[in-house]
Amino acid sequence: MKIISWNVNGIRAVAKKWFMDFFLEQAPDILCIQETKAFEHQLPPELTEPIGYKSYWHKWTRPGYAGTAIYVKDDLDVLDTKNHFDEIEHFHSDGRVTELKLKEFTLLNCYFPNGGTRADGTEMLTYKLEFYNHIIDYANKIVADGGNVVITWDFNVCHTEIDIARPEANKNSIGFLPVEREKVSELLGNGYVDMFRHFYPEQVDSYTWWSYRAGARPRNVGWRLDYFLVNEGFVEKVKGIEHLTEVMGSDHCPIMLEIN
Repeated sequence: MKIISWNVNGIRAVAKKWFMDFFLEQAPDILCIQETKAFEHQLPPELTEPIGYKSYWHKWTRPGYAGTAIYVKDDLDVLDTKNHFDEIEHFHSDGRVTELKLKEFTLLNCYFPNGGTRADGTEMLTYKLEFYNHIIDYANKIVADGGNVVITWDFNVCHTEIDIARPEANKNSIGFLPVEREKVSELLGNGYVDMFRHFYPEQVDSYTWWSYRAGARPRNVGWRLDYFLVNEGFVEKVKGIEHLTEVMGSDHCPIMLEIN
């Protein structure tokens, strides 16, 4: 099974580039997208019903902001589409999680809050840390009930210094604050494995997000913000992970997880 995750930074914008070419070429079993910035009903059928796939969209309420969706091959059995985060209004309104239950695991496709201050002055770091707490509690419940969990997300955090090109310059920046990095450590300490670091524990200069400013991407001045995590009991099922850095169209690149 091949699962791809990509923060598209606006599905309508990336669709005008080569999103469908990438989709058809890769033909993943599952494609998770974050930051769709559009409701399902605003999109043409080729984006909501691509041939050979069914899609699931978080039914959020805040227009033009955040949003997540999952595409699944028609021949893959989806056992349940109930979304736990529909019950938490301020996460639901942003459409920050899409959830599917399959035979072997529950898939959580998440778009974490950035944590900065919104244009209207709303402080978002507290909201971001609360989001961590909900993810940890819910994933723990799935595992405690005997299930496995695969979590993919735009984490909006670099966990360690080798996950960011300029750690010293960004030590006080949202996305690399000590309190955020500690939350990532807490999550991993609950029995979840960052699969990129599982396979590449010391690899440097491997990022998934680059600012549009100052030619950051050509110079590879980036941040590793996009992750796949699985519970410890599921690690042996994972064959590999890859950053698809050559794929353009967004300020993030897709990441791909392969499962036996």
